Amino acid sequence: MAIIEKEIELVGSKGRKKVKGLFDSGATYSCISRKLAQELEILTSLAEPLSFETAEKGKKLEAKEHVSLLFYLNGYRFSDEFMVIPEFSEELIIGASTMQKWRFKLDFEKEEVIIDPRVTRLRFG
Repeated sequence: MAIIEKEIELVGSKGRKKVKGLFDSGATYSCISRKLAQELEILTSLAEPLSFETAEKGKKLEAKEHVSLLFYLNGYRFSDEFMVIPEFSEELIIGASTMQKWRFKLDFEKEEVIIDPRVTRLRFG
């Protein structure tokens, strides 16, 4: 597991906010704190809760809600679903599902997130 921290601007129907996001190659899903999610968007209940293992042995976190948000990184716009975690120690984690969806590559030596501009173009058909 490796982590890179970057400034990300999140945008929801209630507003926008710049935060430090953690790009975590060991996290399955992207997750957001409940407090931050409520500031930005209306929370939607998951059909079934998701239980996440943590690095701390035996400790689990549960998500019962999610939000869909736009986010900006290095001037590019993206969108994705974020699992809402109550009492989350981080504000925002970008997980593997989002990184795969948008083909982000992590350069741990330079602590950079590499974006392929071709995947940011919106297409129809």
